[in-house]
Amino acid sequence: MKRHQNLLMMIAVVVLVALPLWMVKKPAPGPDGKDVQIFAGADDKAKDLVGTIVPAYKPWFKPLIEPPSGEIGSLLFALQAALGAGFIGYWYGSSKTRAQMRSKTEKEPRC
Repeated sequence: MKRHQNLLMMIAVVVLVALPLWMVKKPAPGPDGKDVQIFAGADDKAKDLVGTIVPAYKPWFKPLIEPPSGEIGSLLFALQAALGAGFIGYWYGSSKTRAQMRSKTEKEPRC
């Protein structure tokens, strides 16, 4: 039963992540005729502003892998943040448990 419960929970998580991205409708083009990105972030706005201020600017580097859409880029960023938070939470929990175990062994009488 426990194995099926874990599997159902993993499927529910995948559905809860994928379903909203699938259901979002693409908006109409903006007033300038460009496609409007739903999940556009500050990076794109900064890139556009730099292009407006200095039209001849060329980036120093090109990305190794370009996500197919802004939504995928946002998903990868959120995944990176979740993995980082999980790592920090694991480290904090294990450090606290280690400290509790040390204090417990120090309080025990020695023979």
